Amino acid sequence: MFFCILIVLPSINLSYIRSLLLFINMSDSIVLIPTYNEKENIAKMIDEVFSLEKVFHVLIIDDNSPDGTASIVRDKMNSYQGKLHILERKGKLGLGTAYISGFKWALERNYGYIFEMDADFSHNPKDLCNLYKAMSEDKADMAIGSRYISGVNVVNWPMGRVLMSYFASAYVRFVTGMKIRDTTAGFVCYARKVLETINLDEIKLKGYAFQIEMKFTTWKLGFNIVEIPIIFTDRKEGASKMSGGIFNEAVWGVIKMKIRSWFKKYRR
Repeated sequence: MFFCILIVLPSINLSYIRSLLLFINMSDSIVLIPTYNEKENIAKMIDEVFSLEKVFHVLIIDDNSPDGTASIVRDKMNSYQGKLHILERKGKLGLGTAYISGFKWALERNYGYIFEMDADFSHNPKDLCNLYKAMSEDKADMAIGSRYISGVNVVNWPMGRVLMSYFASAYVRFVTGMKIRDTTAGFVCYARKVLETINLDEIKLKGYAFQIEMKFTTWKLGFNIVEIPIIFTDRKEGASKMSGGIFNEAVWGVIKMKIRSWFKKYRR
């Protein structure tokens, strides 16, 4: 006599499966990478981050890149389920708004450490681990991958751009009173509590000067900021997004930011 055992499986719940995959690939850290026309770099950057011993999740914030950057990321998501995410926006809306959208996304999902990093390999993904150590072991509230904390550590930039960047940071220190050596750095890690304290909707500067305003606000709130030396290497592939308008925003925006701070209370 033969018996037949019927096993009835519940219907597959896709959201449950996604949650399970997220748990399996759990991380306290997410790396935000804004993109616009980065098809030459983005796949390699994603693979580099996920090759690290420390598990980082990645959120790509793409501003409707016409070169197909978002499509490349979506293909990669099949290989890194639960660890790689994409936030697609309708157009080129500015670096600052891209990061603010990413910050809000990360906070909603309870990440403890939120990183900013460029897609073009000017920031070495291996340095993510050094920034993470400064946060998790040395208890910094903000860790900055600094080009200028130990000299001038910039590779492949023309001298004019090196001088402009270096003296821009000096100018910001003079206007604001901050002691940070690399005030315009875009390689940064925030503790969750910093981003929860800052009213992100009140950040005014939207271009690269956004980086200055975020550091200034963090400093005014009294958080512990450390600079970790890195070597910054200019991009080898793809086109730079720098422009004269970005420089002008930094010059005049910093003055306006300082004046606004006189009439604002910074409370933890």
